[in-house]
Amino acid sequence: MSLEAPPLPGHLQVEVSGACNLRCRMCLVRYAPAVGRREGALAYEDFLALVDSVPTLRRLTLQGLGEPLLSPHLLDMIRHAAGRGVHVGFNTNGVLLTRPVARALVAAGTGHVHVSLDGATAATYEDVRHGTGQAPRPGQFERVVANLRGLLAARGDAVRPRVVLVFVAMRRNVGELVALVELAAGLGVDELWVQNLSHVFSDTDPAGEYAEIRRYAESEALFADEPTAERARVSFAAAAERARALGLRLRLPVLEAAEQGSCSWPWDGAYVTHRGSVQPCCMVMGSERATLGRLADASFPEIWASAPYRAFRDALRSAAPPDVCAGCSEYRGLF
Repeated sequence: MSLEAPPLPGHLQVEVSGACNLRCRMCLVRYAPAVGRREGALAYEDFLALVDSVPTLRRLTLQGLGEPLLSPHLLDMIRHAAGRGVHVGFNTNGVLLTRPVARALVAAGTGHVHVSLDGATAATYEDVRHGTGQAPRPGQFERVVANLRGLLAARGDAVRPRVVLVFVAMRRNVGELVALVELAAGLGVDELWVQNLSHVFSDTDPAGEYAEIRRYAESEALFADEPTAERARVSFAAAAERARALGLRLRLPVLEAAEQGSCSWPWDGAYVTHRGSVQPCCMVMGSERATLGRLADASFPEIWASAPYRAFRDALRSAAPPDVCAGCSEYRGLF
């Protein structure tokens, strides 16, 4: 086991709310008990204690499984971090991103806002991103697109927040990627970020509590088999060509896993849930998976230097990495 921990990280990802207003097909929120808005909110005092215990902090991402805009403290959190010179931003489903909210985010010093849009048409998008009743919400796609326009208008000629569209590529929606490139270019966003499913849960019991999301990931992952991957490559190539023509910055994932997995998260950053569980990264999805400490029991610097954290880092560098990393797209080079 390593005798020393690395220096405190420069990046934290903090789940400021465990509650969500959507039940998206590829998200664990859909398959887990609902979390109320009040119950799911990270207390502002706990947030301050956490971020102020990490003087090395340079980047702060205020997101997790829940929707950050449901946090009653989000703007105060952004102001505090920005006041320290920390780049701070988050990913949102965009439903609650009204014009007044957008103006407040710009004024608070938000560094980036990533907005999820998993389709270029209402039918495809709403098939993926369901409401809390686990059914499509008519008009939601148009609402998110309008909110994006409002955010870009609120930003005006400023460079912040950087506005990025995020598209989770799956079998059911990858055919609309070229059309989404055109939509993104027309909106004037800074980048379109395409990513694979973050985890396939191959380390879990096929009949256990992760059975439903595991089955969904297996049925939708573009990298699951070569014929599916090849069809995705065609869509990716067409999207890249269209993005070049329109001058849109486009990030595409790869579809073939690396021969040797790797990950720098446990040395560079950490993920903290709204309940104060400290995990090595945001990709594990599940508060009981790979929890290395709890802020109710110790400070973040103490957890960062603890024996469980050091053991996790050592295992990740070995020929037998932690089981939870086996199905992770980041570790496998697919994200």
